[in-house]
Amino acid sequence: MLYTVMKALLSGAIVAAVSEVAKRYPGWGGLLASLPLVSVLGMIWLWRDTQDAEGMAAHATGTFWFVLPSLPMFLLIPALLRRSVGFWPALGVGCAVTIGLYFAVATIGPRFGLRL
Repeated sequence: MLYTVMKALLSGAIVAAVSEVAKRYPGWGGLLASLPLVSVLGMIWLWRDTQDAEGMAAHATGTFWFVLPSLPMFLLIPALLRRSVGFWPALGVGCAVTIGLYFAVATIGPRFGLRL
């Protein structure tokens, strides 16, 4: 239980640090947000818990293939905001498009041999 709480606190601290840096320095906040810190921490914790090389390889591969459909969101949201769409609708549209793209990757990927 303490281990789970520690993981949650560390993950939350990373998110809080990114948002605080982004308030003052949006570019640096973007850099920190783009770092795969959560993915790396997840891999460290998964490895610590399982020591399963094949599971780790599958996790890293899945992470790669699911990062790709999330990338358009980071172009769509600023484009909508610059066209005077409110933040919440822009975020909603960005998330909806990302969910659709996730679904497409999960549906179409296995047809091309991707094991997700």
